[in-house]
Amino acid sequence: MNTHEIHPHMVLDMKGMTCPAPLLGAKRLVDDLQAGQVLLLISDCKGTQDDLYAWAKQTGNQVVKSGQMAEGGTGYYIQKGKGAALKANATLDIRGVACPGPIVEAKKLLNGMKSGEVLKLVSNCPGIHADISSWAASTGMKLLDTVKIAAEDFEFYIQKG
Repeated sequence: MNTHEIHPHMVLDMKGMTCPAPLLGAKRLVDDLQAGQVLLLISDCKGTQDDLYAWAKQTGNQVVKSGQMAEGGTGYYIQKGKGAALKANATLDIRGVACPGPIVEAKKLLNGMKSGEVLKLVSNCPGIHADISSWAASTGMKLLDTVKIAAEDFEFYIQKG
């Protein structure tokens, strides 16, 4: 999804409401959306970001964009998931390790996996986005998906070729 051209299907302004009200309101409306549709949640509660990313990870939905709104508060563009999340055969949570560490460790783990199996690599290394696509392509791996799970944390689903 091109985040510069996001047009929400619904808008929920929860400014002035404390947590967990913004999350509960968003959940109720996202439940009514079709897969792929987007809700814009506007909240000024400081806890909304952490609550929202944790909820999205658990439910297969995705916060595709967030930022300060001109009228105040933070806008969270929440895309309803398709329901079936990717299944990983192995998970490598390597948050806190600087590049190229995540890719080096992912390579070690993938070397022991069978062709077609999927590794879920969890990382918050700022440089990994620039490296992972080209690394996967050059090694015969396939980057199936990238999911933002927190402000700086991402899951990369890599299939062994």
